[in-house]
Order: sequence, then structure tokens, then C-alpha cells
Amino acid sequence: MLVYVDDATSRLMELCFADTESTVDYFHATPRYLERHGKPMAFYSDRLSVSHVYARDRAQSGPGLSQFGRALRDLNIDSLCATSPQAKGRVERANGTLQDRLVKELRLRGLSTPAAAEPFLPLFMADYNRRFATPARVAYDAHRPLLPSEDLTEIFTFQELRRITAQLTVNYKRGLYVLEDSVANRRLRRTTALVSEAADGTVT
Repeated sequence: MLVYVDDATSRLMELCFADTESTVDYFHATPRYLERHGKPMAFYSDRLSVSHVYARDRAQSGPGLSQFGRALRDLNIDSLCATSPQAKGRVERANGTLQDRLVKELRLRGLSTPAAAEPFLPLFMADYNRRFATPARVAYDAHRPLLPSEDLTEIFTFQELRRITAQLTVNYKRGLYVLEDSVANRRLRRTTALVSEAADGTVT
């Protein structure tokens, strides 16, 4: 499960069922958070691999950035990682306590699948926040509204630069994509194109 918590108040902001903490899962959950709450100043995670790659020279999305890290950068959202054992432990303990409570509530209601449990999550979050969230020291919401130019459907895609050949073709993974032979496209020969792949496999 992916858990989004406001660090200042311990308030649950978003919950999303996920088998693993994969890029696709973050691409699914994070836009929902942003549409409901706006853009935070930063996301704080206990997993470095969420937003960064270890072999920085192999990063496809920029120096040291994973695809999710690049998406956050495009939205002007900082990505912070818990690097100390104390910080990681804090995140893990909080998530462990939360998920333990959620599992017990789901069992009590006989909700055994993500599809069945999904409608219950808003009720669980409301009750959890009523019981455990604390007031912020400063009554100020640092979330920023999404800009009209920030298309989340486009931003949360797998993006890589590929070279356009003299024959107006682009190689991506195991596919060969052919550009229309037009005057405008001929000017693009031997330049680079940004290839975007959505979570459903659609390539543009």
C-alpha cells in the first residue's frame, strides 16, 4: 500500500492499494493526490530508488533521476529521502502502525480484496485523522495549485530521448516508429525526440 501523510500533522492525505512500490504504482497514486490536494513543496520517502537511480550515468530521465523523480521535477516538487536509520525507522513504524489498524478494520468488515476495500478508505482516513492527526503549528497550507500547463496524464509517463534517423525513424525498445514524410518532419532528421510511454503501453 502507498501511504501519503502530512508530516506536519500526521494527517492521512491519500491511501492507494499496490502490490509493490513500483513506478507504475506511483504514477497511478500520485496524480490522484495532486488533483485532490495540489502540489506539496516536497515528497519525503524512505526509499531512495523511488526518485533516484544508483547508476547516475544510466539515468534516462536526467542526472540521477528515476522516471518518478523526473515527474516530480517537472512539477517543481522536491524529492527528499530518509537516509539515516532513525528517519527510515520513523517512516516504517508509522506505516506499520497504520497498516496494522487498516488490516484489522478490513477484516471486521469482511473486505478481502482491493476493489471491495477501496470505497472504505475515505471513511478510514477520516476516522484515523480525527483520532490521531494533530494541529499544525502554523495554520498555513503549503500546497500549490496545479498550473493549466501541467498535464498529469503526460507528466506521469515513462519518458526517454531517442534520435530521429535520416530515414525519419525512431527506435524505442523493440519497436520502430516512422514519422510522416513531410517538410516539417524532414527538418527533424538527426535531432532527438521525446518518446513517452503511458502505463497502459501507449507510446507517443
